[in-house]
Amino acid sequence: MRRWLALLVAATTSLVLIALLVPMALLIRAVAENGAMSRATAAAESVAVAVGTPDLGLAVEQVSRPVTVFLPDGRTVGEKADRSDAVRLAATGRSVTAQAGGGREVLVSAQSPGGTAVIRVFVPDSELMRGVREAWLALALLGIGLVALGIVLADRLALAVTRPVDGLARVSHRLAGGDLTARAEPGGPPEVRSVALALNHLAGRIDELLAAERESVADLSHRLRTPLTGLRLDAESLRDPEEAARVQARVDALERAVSAVITEARRRSAGRDSCDAAAVVRERVLFWSVLAEDQGREVSVSVPEEELPVAVGAQELAACVDALLGNVFAHTPEGVSMTVRLQPRAKGALLTVEDAGPGFEPALLERGNSGGGSTGLGLDIARRTAESSGGGLAVSRSAQGGARVELALGAP
Repeated sequence: MRRWLALLVAATTSLVLIALLVPMALLIRAVAENGAMSRATAAAESVAVAVGTPDLGLAVEQVSRPVTVFLPDGRTVGEKADRSDAVRLAATGRSVTAQAGGGREVLVSAQSPGGTAVIRVFVPDSELMRGVREAWLALALLGIGLVALGIVLADRLALAVTRPVDGLARVSHRLAGGDLTARAEPGGPPEVRSVALALNHLAGRIDELLAAERESVADLSHRLRTPLTGLRLDAESLRDPEEAARVQARVDALERAVSAVITEARRRSAGRDSCDAAAVVRERVLFWSVLAEDQGREVSVSVPEEELPVAVGAQELAACVDALLGNVFAHTPEGVSMTVRLQPRAKGALLTVEDAGPGFEPALLERGNSGGGSTGLGLDIARRTAESSGGGLAVSRSAQGGARVELALGAP
């Protein structure tokens, strides 16, 4: 927008200046020519007064420009010049101006006792254009300066519009990344301020709706505790101890699942969490290394020693790491090596898991797709977790021919 506004103002200003300065330049040239011709005519008339008197030669010498007097008897006084057609025309008693080589000549006729004399004053082109080029240069500089000033003012005006719009775009990207605390700073023209206020209102409304939804889920989960308590009492009243124990175990599992739903809903309503990705990845790799050792898998681990904060909770990140490592154990034969590498990136961290197995298709990223009879939710959960932090998940083929999964996590 800034570039287009600058071009528009430059074009408009240029057209206006051309319409003004071109006639002004022509007027300046006409004024300079008229001044030079008026001075030449005045000089010729001052000499014409002395025609037919003994002071003619003195009058010619006193004129500070080339003057030639053509007398009726054919003689000339002053500068040598040819008797042109214009001189012969002036000898008939008419005062004229004519174009000559390198300038113009002013011809004034004067009566003398012997007939009509012609006084010729030559005006060179340099005198006709005296000061004109300087004036044209000043006008050109003035035009360029005005165009430049217009472009600068247009750029400042465009910046006052684009800067708030850029801020709105950044806030919308943060909202899309899951940061519901992002708010726009109203500024710029009234229309842009109105959009900023509307975006803030929308973000607040979304936050309220999500909070209400999470509270509803939590309340619903709480309501499930009553029938769970009834089931527990029914299980305890069973006469068969084995049947009672089996039902009691199922009730305990269901209660743990309900408690997890409540905890997750409460945690999400509290806002975005963060953790040290290096510590979480290091701990989960250590957990899976026992199974890797039993299966004869070589595990190459590269995790930085310093803290690497990411905008994902420790439990969510641990679940993502478990899903990625679990896929390697589930979809590759025993003994296949794998590599786990965590490295910092511009904004956050990048977790890469590679293996030397047969690999899998990128279509497995779709929710519910699985290549090994599982639910197919592991990679989808990892993808959604990464996207909630402002990152993403990508699947490609590793250098060993197997799968390569890259989990990009955003910074808190």
